[in-house]
Amino acid sequence: MTSLIPSGSAEDREIRELRTRLGDFEAALAARSAEVAAVQTDLGAFRIRYRQKVGFLHDELDELEYAIAEAELGEIAKRVEAEGAGSKPPVNPKPETAPRFTSDAIRRLFRDVAKAIHPDLSRDTDARDRRHALMIEANRAYAQGDEERLRTILQSWERSPEAVQGVDAGAVRLRLVRRIAEIEEQLAAYTSELAELRESPLGKLKAMVDEASARGKDLVSDMVKRLKRDIMAAENRLDAMRSHPR
Repeated sequence: MTSLIPSGSAEDREIRELRTRLGDFEAALAARSAEVAAVQTDLGAFRIRYRQKVGFLHDELDELEYAIAEAELGEIAKRVEAEGAGSKPPVNPKPETAPRFTSDAIRRLFRDVAKAIHPDLSRDTDARDRRHALMIEANRAYAQGDEERLRTILQSWERSPEAVQGVDAGAVRLRLVRRIAEIEEQLAAYTSELAELRESPLGKLKAMVDEASARGKDLVSDMVKRLKRDIMAAENRLDAMRSHPR
């Protein structure tokens, strides 16, 4: 009886497994990216609808309440302004911004970054685009004298798959491992972004509106009706104050 033994070395099998794993991670990343984009689109559309139906009513009510507050202050506000006109508050001199000097350490660090990530060092289009984006970021950090940011850019590049040179099995394996680690970080970032979007005031409001809609209730219409009643009451109050001043 013979048994089938997988062909290839253990290193070859490990690379095949890593490639399969990478494919799974890339699919998960694409799905998570699409989920973030969908939530952003939904919130953007909801923001526009809410602004059109409710937002301008809030603005109108705010303006009326401000006018009422001014009317209620009346002569008291005028006296306060008159008394305050004689004495001006001391003006604090604007602190001078110290000029930013670029140190030799920052110059050397910037040269190291440029040598590592310059777009001309790559023939691959995707890698060149990534290098170009990092170079723009490095130029901005250098102009601002941000040594910490430059160091972060360099360290991030040194850990990236693109920094691994060579075509041997060891180099291929290391690039795969690093790419998987990159995607894991991106997935974590997308997860945090989704949580922030859903926990934002707009996200919570949309969730409330959607939940009410599922129960057959139009929460936005209720808001509009309530705001219109408040606006009418404020207009009547303001008209009365102006027609019958105290």
